[in-house]
Amino acid sequence: MLFEERAKLIIKQLEEKSTVSNKELVKLLDVSEATIRRDLDVLEEEGILNRVHGGAVLKKIEVKEDTAEEKFVSRIKEKKQIAKIASILIEEKDFIFLDAGTTTFELIPYLQDKNITVVTNGLMHLEELMKYNINSYLIGGHIKKSTKALVGSIALNNLKTVNFSKAFIGANGIDVEYGVTTPDIEEASIKSKAIENSLKAYILADETKFGKVYFSKIAELRQGTIITNDIGKISDEIKKKAKILGA
Repeated sequence: MLFEERAKLIIKQLEEKSTVSNKELVKLLDVSEATIRRDLDVLEEEGILNRVHGGAVLKKIEVKEDTAEEKFVSRIKEKKQIAKIASILIEEKDFIFLDAGTTTFELIPYLQDKNITVVTNGLMHLEELMKYNINSYLIGGHIKKSTKALVGSIALNNLKTVNFSKAFIGANGIDVEYGVTTPDIEEASIKSKAIENSLKAYILADETKFGKVYFSKIAELRQGTIITNDIGKISDEIKKKAKILGA
């Protein structure tokens, strides 16, 4: 079977399932795993797919974003793992930006009894920060109902006036070529400005975010350290370009 024929079948599998493993393709195409890896390398160079550990995912621009309520009940264990790793990085007298999002939300209990200051654009973070008696500021702005985030020009202008020792940022997509992305351009602007105004920036993302690309760019991979729950599932290409912490 020629490469062109194999490529069509690989793309068909990805269009049907979004992700496919090397072993599945070996069985489907009746070729060696080395051949599959070479085929996937070529298709990745052509921008058709992204290589991930043990397989590939279809490269496409994602548009749908789950609501905050939907995210709260999704992958809770992984989010708590990421939050615990992130908490180790927080030091006394840190002035941190805590991005809106359900993964960053899980970081709040670990901030208890720390002599720090938190600035956030997360409405759902506010009550939790008060619960743990954490010195906090909520930036003003327009309320994005679906994600409970404060965004827009007022939020961005307020953010321009402060600097942080550390920023903890949520993301929807992490890609070796397109960097760190999210669906909403206003949320991306807030995240980007927080990273720009921070001495150190950390991107909190579980392994399902890798290989995905969304409309609005937040940052290049080199602009922050990625904290995830399973480094073993991250592609070698991303590992070469980004600093990664995790289990």
